[in-house]
Amino acid sequence: MDYKILVNENHEINKNKLQNLILVETINTFGEKILVEKKTYNAYLQLKEFLEEKNIKIGIEKGHLKEDNKNSSEHVTGLALDISIYSEESFQKCDDYLNPKYLNTYEFIHQYLKDYGFILRYPKEKEKITLHKYEPWHIRYVGKRTAAIIDKNNLTLEEYYNNYNLNGVLVINKDKNMTSRDVADIVSKTLDISKVGHTGTLDPLATGVLVLTLGSYTKLSECLTSLDKEYIAEVKAGIKTDTLDISGNIIEECSGFSLARLEEVLKSFEKTYYQEVPKYSAVKVKGKKLYEYARQNIEVPLPKKEVTIKSIKLLTKDDTGFTFSCTVSKGTYIRSLIRDIGESLNVLLTMTNLKRTRQGKFKIEESFTLDDLKNGNYHVLTVNDLFDYPKIAVDLITKNKILNGCKLENTYNIDDKVIFTYEESYLAIYKNEQNILKMWKMLYNI
Repeated sequence: MDYKILVNENHEINKNKLQNLILVETINTFGEKILVEKKTYNAYLQLKEFLEEKNIKIGIEKGHLKEDNKNSSEHVTGLALDISIYSEESFQKCDDYLNPKYLNTYEFIHQYLKDYGFILRYPKEKEKITLHKYEPWHIRYVGKRTAAIIDKNNLTLEEYYNNYNLNGVLVINKDKNMTSRDVADIVSKTLDISKVGHTGTLDPLATGVLVLTLGSYTKLSECLTSLDKEYIAEVKAGIKTDTLDISGNIIEECSGFSLARLEEVLKSFEKTYYQEVPKYSAVKVKGKKLYEYARQNIEVPLPKKEVTIKSIKLLTKDDTGFTFSCTVSKGTYIRSLIRDIGESLNVLLTMTNLKRTRQGKFKIEESFTLDDLKNGNYHVLTVNDLFDYPKIAVDLITKNKILNGCKLENTYNIDDKVIFTYEESYLAIYKNEQNILKMWKMLYNI
């Protein structure tokens, strides 16, 4: 059940958003049986009890409508309530409460709606946005967190819908001393999105490009994680730590070392090889993360993974260390790469700083900070922004084959991947395997 669903003349009911809709029966102010969504009704009862303590008695005039001619009524969702005030020994029709003598009571109620997960659906002076006249009695359940955001920023549900609860990809410039999960959680809270994933973990020490998937786009995380990545790393010579970076404990030191062969050795790492992962990493061995073993001083064999160093270039060098840039494949640990370079040089090396400058087509120059996010200065990417694969429109028969995951003949002369579309909808990404096109990632309804 999507409690944030937007329903108006331009956004008719999407039945998929009403899955698991549970309705409860109650009696309205006219003694008629009506239905209300279960969570909405429970929140209403709490609001009603609170207001009774303030000597205000409310009732529900209208709740769920089974159907609407245009499917554009909020009442179809069961989340919208028309509440009336008990006055002069009776409940009147809501329209009667536009009388100024009742408006003060409604405005008093409005200031507490957010505490129970409700918003005023059609606020005053927002008619041009909602395309609906001011209705002080029409409240809508969206959940407490969403209601607090809407209230704090003086938004309508339309404005919230355009700026929060988004589906897409967001490129963040991560600060130091934060985990990737920390960043995802902040984005989730700031933009009020329940599902936020990250595609390629950055250690707390690292900064730079962190590609986040929002909402339904978390289904594309695997596609984005597999992209190559570009880094700038700073290295200190003469020490080795247990974490392979400067945040760890020094376990070995050396002096009298030489970096004379550095450029030659760096060049030798432009290759594919099996890299031993750091013992302080999230890689799992027997169902347990390696850093958990390390913290308990339990020695376990460290797995090796095939990685490719596509390019590596020395940027600066002095007697204490150096800086380099590199482009690497998915799964490459720069800490481990630096360790391996040190072993080839016969010099102890430790990473002191790391910045990811690119992941796939996403560059640091086009990323946003968390402060940008809080100030509303950000842009969410969609399918059209993510992939440079050719797009081919198909007929209805082919569309149905694609939605069923069928293989297709490569009559389109596709070398690698292609995005199939139907009318204005993205269907799927297909990949060429031995001149047969096979499903790579479904895009329909993301």
